[in-house]
Amino acid sequence: MDNVALFVEDRPEDGDRHLLGLYEGTPIGERGIAGFEMPDNIFIYRDNLIDFAEDVDHLREEIVVTIVHEIAHFYGLDDDRLHELGWG
Repeated sequence: MDNVALFVEDRPEDGDRHLLGLYEGTPIGERGIAGFEMPDNIFIYRDNLIDFAEDVDHLREEIVVTIVHEIAHFYGLDDDRLHELGWG
């Protein structure tokens, strides 16, 4: 991955307590000519993941699922396809 920043924050700015991660940017297949674009951003929401997890093992699993899920958005996969693949 090129030109992608990964951030870990406590919670989303809007206070959503259910969102575990977020991709902001233009998926690689939808980009124009490469230039001096700002980096895409992936946010991982620490407190939401902790609240969601049943135990430490589940937390580790959900962190991986969330990161893979958001990276997949960078490559152009939508939520429906990710759920079909088990990365929802």
